Amino acid sequence: MESFRLDGRRAAITGAASGIGHAVASRFAHAGAEVILLDLNASSAQAAAAAIASETSGSVSSIALDVSDERSVADAFGQIAASGSLDVLVNSAGVAHIGSILTTEPVDFDRLYRINVRGTYLAMQAAIPLMEKRKAGVILNMASIAATCGMSDRFAYSMTKGAVLAMTLSVAKDCLPLNIRCNCISPARVHTPFVDGFLAGSYPGQEAEMMQKLAAAQPIGRMGTPEEIAQLALFLASDAASFMTGADYPIDGGFLTLR
Repeated sequence: MESFRLDGRRAAITGAASGIGHAVASRFAHAGAEVILLDLNASSAQAAAAAIASETSGSVSSIALDVSDERSVADAFGQIAASGSLDVLVNSAGVAHIGSILTTEPVDFDRLYRINVRGTYLAMQAAIPLMEKRKAGVILNMASIAATCGMSDRFAYSMTKGAVLAMTLSVAKDCLPLNIRCNCISPARVHTPFVDGFLAGSYPGQEAEMMQKLAAAQPIGRMGTPEEIAQLALFLASDAASFMTGADYPIDGGFLTLR
């Protein structure tokens, strides 16, 4: 299990105040990494960092970040550079949307693009020069099964995750000479606070029924957990995955192949 350790590594995770990003930050800290939580919600990120630090006795900090804003990204990664190097970037910040091409408004399309696509681009662009100095690094992007299969009412979301997958492959190719690995993870439905909020807002009084319906969409019979996604992220960030780059890793309870 020593090859799964991240001792001496410095990792930045976007969208780290909750959900998958928070689980990744916690798992990395438990594996010995110095972890920097990046999130739009500064107070939540600070509280999450404090909680993880108390559990691990490790070096855990937070920086406010709006991934869709070029200046915010430059400032955040400037702070990271000023205090040390960067070994791992996990792009977990993202938003979802329900709607077909006919019901998706331009404002929703543009919002998803700004956060999910532009935000991933800006973070990678800011992180790679910090990794290039050491001729080593790992980038993990959160894509989705929606990147590679047709899903009803996920038009804008699918667009963004397809772009994340394509960017991952391009960056992996360009970064081969820099010894920077770049992969993406494609979860199926994962039980996060977003899911609970969506069900409460869209199906009041029917939350349990709809939760079961969503869970049953995975052949394994349930949603994934943020911690399960974090375990895969830890593997891909570790030396155990040193021969792996330019790939998409579904973690989907059999959704893509067993339906």
